[in-house]
Amino acid sequence: MQLRVAFTAADVANTRFAVSPLWEVVASVRVLKAPEEHRVHRPWYEAARRRLDRAHVDWGLLEDLVPVPTVMIPAFVCPPPLTPSPGIELELSTLRATPHDRVRDDLDGLGYRTPRTDDLYADPDRGLARLADVIAAYWQAALAPYWPRIASLLDGDVLYRARLLVEHGPGRLFNDLDPNISWDSETLYVTKRTKTRDAVLGGRGLLLVPSVFTYPRLFSVTGARWQPTLRYPPRGIATLWEADRQRAPEALASVVGWARALLLTELDSPRATKDLAVRTGLSAGGVSQHLTAMRAAGLVSAHRTGRYVLYARTDVGEALVHAST
Repeated sequence: MQLRVAFTAADVANTRFAVSPLWEVVASVRVLKAPEEHRVHRPWYEAARRRLDRAHVDWGLLEDLVPVPTVMIPAFVCPPPLTPSPGIELELSTLRATPHDRVRDDLDGLGYRTPRTDDLYADPDRGLARLADVIAAYWQAALAPYWPRIASLLDGDVLYRARLLVEHGPGRLFNDLDPNISWDSETLYVTKRTKTRDAVLGGRGLLLVPSVFTYPRLFSVTGARWQPTLRYPPRGIATLWEADRQRAPEALASVVGWARALLLTELDSPRATKDLAVRTGLSAGGVSQHLTAMRAAGLVSAHRTGRYVLYARTDVGEALVHAST
């Protein structure tokens, strides 16, 4: 079973990347409802469950709208982002403004009803406001404490993929995305659980959204309402929840100092200052000072993506790390 997506030159030109906090909320609900299927997220699952219970978050409406096993999620719950890096507040404002007929159409396609979804169907204005409040509370308890780490991984993946596209073209980009994705003769093939179908981009291009909680699946949006979207797992999922810090190579530490050696070691993927502080135990101010010094020395580079600045090792930094290990 496949999704086939034919590209024109206009589609390639309009292909873009975005990160969606709202989609991470929705996808993470799948993890909470079926943790045995998402063992890679076990550390997050255990912590999030405790935090949701302590905060007395009633997320029943959100749970009703995200079925497991997941065949279809009502599109109004998680529309594709309109900007590259929206905050959760912006996405919730879009959710609240969903037209009533769209809410009801999507609920009709869900295939089942609950008292909470019936209330949403009967009064979309009140129901959408309630849903947005539920998502905001869920976000604050279950995702906000971990967002710097998650966002760093997602933004780092976007930076990596964008480089592939610029340096090697769409074929290399798409063939590297996921084992279930391939590119051949200007057509993208996505192996999925759903029936085989063709998607028409119509010059709009494809929106690529890396998603931590999507793993190990792929999710697509092909309806006419939004830009066609493909949600895929980013690189580095297996190390996302690792608690142990990496040890800085002693040879490297003797040259540049322990803190800078540790930071260079952690930069095996592009990361933000706050994420590096969490991972290393260094203060955010100290991390910033070390990164500034290493950037001046040509060991790291800085790249702005949305609201974050990601740091990555340069070729010189890579050579130092690998020569000392």
